[in-house]
Amino acid sequence: MIKTGKIFTVSELSRNIKSLLEDRFGEIWVEGEISGFKVSSLGHVYFDLKDKESVISVVMFRSVFAYLKFKPENGLLVKVRGLVTSYLKQSKYQINAREIVPGEYGPLQLAFEQLKRKLAAEGLFDEERKKSIPKFPEKVVVLTSLCGAAVRDILSILKRRFSGLKILLVPVKVQGEGAAQDMAEALDTVNKNFPETDVLLLGRGGGSMEDLWAFNEEILARAIAASKIPVISCVGHETDFTIADFVSDLRAPTPSAAAGLVIRNKEEIRTRLFQVEKNLLQSLKIVYENAKGKFLRLAGSRIFRNPYVLVESHVQSLDEAVEGLNEAIESKIKGMRERLNYVSGKLSAFNPYLPLRKGYSIIKGRRGIVKSARDVVESEKIDIKFGEGSAKAVISSVNRDDVFKF
Repeated sequence: MIKTGKIFTVSELSRNIKSLLEDRFGEIWVEGEISGFKVSSLGHVYFDLKDKESVISVVMFRSVFAYLKFKPENGLLVKVRGLVTSYLKQSKYQINAREIVPGEYGPLQLAFEQLKRKLAAEGLFDEERKKSIPKFPEKVVVLTSLCGAAVRDILSILKRRFSGLKILLVPVKVQGEGAAQDMAEALDTVNKNFPETDVLLLGRGGGSMEDLWAFNEEILARAIAASKIPVISCVGHETDFTIADFVSDLRAPTPSAAAGLVIRNKEEIRTRLFQVEKNLLQSLKIVYENAKGKFLRLAGSRIFRNPYVLVESHVQSLDEAVEGLNEAIESKIKGMRERLNYVSGKLSAFNPYLPLRKGYSIIKGRRGIVKSARDVVESEKIDIKFGEGSAKAVISSVNRDDVFKF
């Protein structure tokens, strides 16, 4: 039964509940585990925050999410700051998040670990894909800020160590919004316009994690990996590690150390070359002495006094071999001649003209060779072949009954 009094519409009741929640709680911090994380096509973020007993919905709009340093993921323990409110269309209470803080790591450290895992899984940190640094480069490009001690230290050391080195300084932003994009574009520009560069130095001086953050962004990491020019990273101090250090072909602990890795001191090179020259001359001297001793021993041997000793026995053996070969050839020719005579005799026995020498003849008529009286007719012209010469005749008569008995 409905009691007398105000009757609310659904929308009115929902708005009242929304006002009560916002007035009662306002902005609060809530801790829980992320579940069902998703990003809408418009860039807004939705997920549930849960503990062992309960679940509450959370929404973070794109304008806030865009400034979040790390990527929320399912199973991550976080603290969420936001306004407790309700979604009128569904009368569903939720938290409108303004800030998300990881429970285990700080937001920057978590973002660092997440990107590190991602790029490592893709193989961008593998030693096999990294390029070697040339020992004696002629042209070096330095990407850093013109402000600060890093650029001065690098240029000072490079010029002092090798004054003839060609150095191209490319000023870039190394801190703040857009710094990673600026450095990535500079890397691409150097690769396209100065492909003959031997090595590229990328870095800056020390600072907090926030100051160095541009070197932990994915866009710069992929630009370093795509560079055809070997890259040496030199970011911060020896204890500072960035994503750029892991992707680069070589990490230097400081900008000054990077300059020392790029090229050796001229005096060091000169000393090394002098030592190499000394060792080479010593080795040549040993080789010469050994060769000289061997030559003197050979010069005093019986072979050098009478060099014909080396060939006399071989000459005799060769003479015997030639004689044997000649005999074998003559024997082979004799056998072949005898074989030829034998075959020739056999062939002569089958010579169809051989009987003509004994007085026989060969008669040819209109049908060919005449072997019988049946092969000719009266008045037929015939050709007669004798052992010597031939004749033509005409058959005057034919007697087919006169048969010779063999």
